Amino acid sequence: MTDFSTRRLMMVDTQIRPSDVTKFPIIDALLAVPREVYVPRDRRETAYMSDNLPIGSGRVILEPRTFAKFLDALNIQPDEAVLDLGCGLGYSTAVIARLAEAVVAVEEDETLATEAQRTLSQEGVDNAAVIVGPLAGGAAKHGPYDVIMLEGGVETVPEALLAQLKDGGRIGCLFMEGPLGVARIGYRIDGAMTWRSVFNASAPVLTGFALERTFAL
Repeated sequence: MTDFSTRRLMMVDTQIRPSDVTKFPIIDALLAVPREVYVPRDRRETAYMSDNLPIGSGRVILEPRTFAKFLDALNIQPDEAVLDLGCGLGYSTAVIARLAEAVVAVEEDETLATEAQRTLSQEGVDNAAVIVGPLAGGAAKHGPYDVIMLEGGVETVPEALLAQLKDGGRIGCLFMEGPLGVARIGYRIDGAMTWRSVFNASAPVLTGFALERTFAL
């Protein structure tokens, strides 16, 4: 029988701490949440690999290093509300829920959303809810948010989504520039956005966040 708790500890010790992520609340959350229950059943043996984990339809669960470094840079506080876009099967939401006061997760794939909500409920995550809808639309009805995190790559971010940030709020986006992307944290201050680059990573671009391509003859 696979000892997932040992693998979880190894993930933290070999992928997270060496990436300079050492804040106790983040480490504690990553050790507490059983990543294996939030991946497709036939991929559970690879749940703790140091790479993006495919979950179908071109979507992935971000590699542990990328996810943890985003959490570190966003510095989510216990009294904050977070919008988690592209939650997939719910792993990111479960971890963020241990850091924040409340999490609204948006997933446009209804099958993934249903499974995510079922697993979150089974795992006792009672301060998070999964909503089915277009990722780029966010969830303005439940905002504004202190933090927005995108669980995949982007090429552009709609202004309507940025407007769902509170003044002083932060958003974490992985801007893909070819095969390698740049993770940036955006800060909304007095209605304007400023961006800071924090690390490099890679992930598939989420639906609704790609630049429109024009072709000339």
